[in-house]
Amino acid sequence: MVQPLNYLPETASQTAGPYVHIGLMPTYAGNANYYQQEIGVSPISGEAKGQIIEIVGSVYDGTGWALRDALIESWQPDAAGKFPGQEGADPAVSGLCRFAADAVTGEFTLRTVKPGAVPSRYGKPFAPHISLWIVSRGINIGLQTRIYFEDEDNSEDPLLARIEQRPRVDTLIARKTGEGTYRFDIRLQGEGETVFLDI
Repeated sequence: MVQPLNYLPETASQTAGPYVHIGLMPTYAGNANYYQQEIGVSPISGEAKGQIIEIVGSVYDGTGWALRDALIESWQPDAAGKFPGQEGADPAVSGLCRFAADAVTGEFTLRTVKPGAVPSRYGKPFAPHISLWIVSRGINIGLQTRIYFEDEDNSEDPLLARIEQRPRVDTLIARKTGEGTYRFDIRLQGEGETVFLDI
């Protein structure tokens, strides 16, 4: 016998709000010294091996508005394509970074080491990339995507090869703006919508 549940109304759906910043980046939210040291302030420390790069961008909604409350986490290997805990991994690369869009401009900046190619079970390695997780108002579940680099050979990357609509691959490519600097914008919907991943 099925139990009637019509007396339990469904609650409203909630999107990621300011509590995300309060819990994950308290200093950014105005609560300095909440933690002795915040997690993920930088993916590198000390003398990380490899090229240090800076990626600047914004998260845009469907109207073209840069979200000023976006919070992003990144995860990546070191310059040799090794993740923390793997044999030979660079101890100065934690791989994790947590950063937010500027509350005035909506721009974010990620300063890190350029990652190396990562072996895959598909035979061909993944091209150098950084994985991202994005939360903000209007997003019910965190979105996952990747940053690839226009000055790397991405032609045989197993993930990019699976994107059927080939022009959409461009939404995952960071454009070089100078020596060691890149631009990568994330578009949540509409024209040029970023490819999001279900992994």
